[in-house]
Amino acid sequence: MAFGNLFFIFGFLPVSLLLYFAMPWKLKNTMLLLCSLVFFAWGNPVYLFLLLLLVVFHYLSGRELELLLTQRNEKRARLVLVSAVAFDLLLLCFFKYVAGYVSSKALPMPIGVSYFTFSLLSFLFDVYRGNAAAPHNIIDFGLYTAFFPKLVSGPIVRYCEMEAQLKRRRVTWEQFGRGSRKFLVGLSKKVLLANTLGNTFNSLSALPAGELSASGAWLCALSYSLMLYFDFGGYSDMAIGLAEIFGFHFEENFNYPYLSGTVAEFWRRWHISLGTWFKEYVYIPLGGSRQGTPRTALNLMVVWLLTGIWHGNGACYLLWGIYYGLLLILEKIVLKQVLEKLPGALRHLLTLLCVVVGWVLFFSPDPVSAFTLLGRMFGTGGFLDPVAQYYWGSAWRVLLVGVLACLPVWAQLGRNLMESGRKWFPLSLVAYGALFLLCIAGMMTDTYSTFLYAQF
Repeated sequence: MAFGNLFFIFGFLPVSLLLYFAMPWKLKNTMLLLCSLVFFAWGNPVYLFLLLLLVVFHYLSGRELELLLTQRNEKRARLVLVSAVAFDLLLLCFFKYVAGYVSSKALPMPIGVSYFTFSLLSFLFDVYRGNAAAPHNIIDFGLYTAFFPKLVSGPIVRYCEMEAQLKRRRVTWEQFGRGSRKFLVGLSKKVLLANTLGNTFNSLSALPAGELSASGAWLCALSYSLMLYFDFGGYSDMAIGLAEIFGFHFEENFNYPYLSGTVAEFWRRWHISLGTWFKEYVYIPLGGSRQGTPRTALNLMVVWLLTGIWHGNGACYLLWGIYYGLLLILEKIVLKQVLEKLPGALRHLLTLLCVVVGWVLFFSPDPVSAFTLLGRMFGTGGFLDPVAQYYWGSAWRVLLVGVLACLPVWAQLGRNLMESGRKWFPLSLVAYGALFLLCIAGMMTDTYSTFLYAQF
């Protein structure tokens, strides 16, 4: 079940809200957990038992870790931690890298497997470090694991960030409205921009890369760059908005990444929860930047190799990870002083160029296709052909809207309208209502609605 789905908006979500708000406080988490389990099982119910098994396993592991640490039995606690982490990683590797090869018919991945596995890993690490207390209520812990707004696409929320909210929270009309607006903005990004850009990208990427002109290759790469941002960023906005409707507060997962002036800044703004996870649980434990230049470079490369592997088992994901590892080593260590002297506008353009090249590696099915398309982008073919002319003619408007939508001015304008008092409040209602109707119309007529990050 996807957020940008008519059944979700007019069926699952209203029923979940009615059941949730009809329950007394003691039963709200139970009801929300049941709704989340239905959401998880909707597409492939066979994995529901697996999710429940993981909840029980990690609940007991957390209790065991806390007990052993209280008894100062650190050796046994470390063994429990290593065993549980190994189990999680083996399970994740099986579904992402092995399941498709053990049967003539590839096994589907459980929805959100990467996200809830990373959430459970952070729970184990935080209990072991003493940053979070092991839960005593398995219903609350089950809700942390399976809470449907964050189940499919994140953000990856740490247990210590959600623990207090599981025990005590309330929903005000102001909070409900803010969450609803956040959800609607995310839905608009997904339906009106990502899906439209997806039509252009799918058409161009279906053509042999060697037959594209330079302008066609650039349109393919730019369409994907904006499509992925509005697809994944839109889903994150919807997840954060839905969580707020139910009384939870999640941190932002995207912060206008295409405004970045460096590659490092881009990754501080893009998929923030995943970057924070790798920084907190991989980069810093490896030593971060505290052990000299060679070790810092090695740590950066390890983090980015793991990031590439996390996304999939294709060679291009590995190349993508190596590419960003090398870029960040160059930016942070080798060329740091040179880059700092460049004008801000030039640094911004260089960052965007590096990012777009990176997305070509990311979406290409194999290295040959990736380098063929990059060659076309940088001049191995003609500049313009009838195919490129046709697609530019039909796509330039949505590309322009997409570029403008990457700016924070529109979000600020929306907030100003809602906070400007009674005078402009009706106008804001009309604007958001019109946006909602456009989304409904888009969902009814759209032929491209796949969530790109579902495969991860």
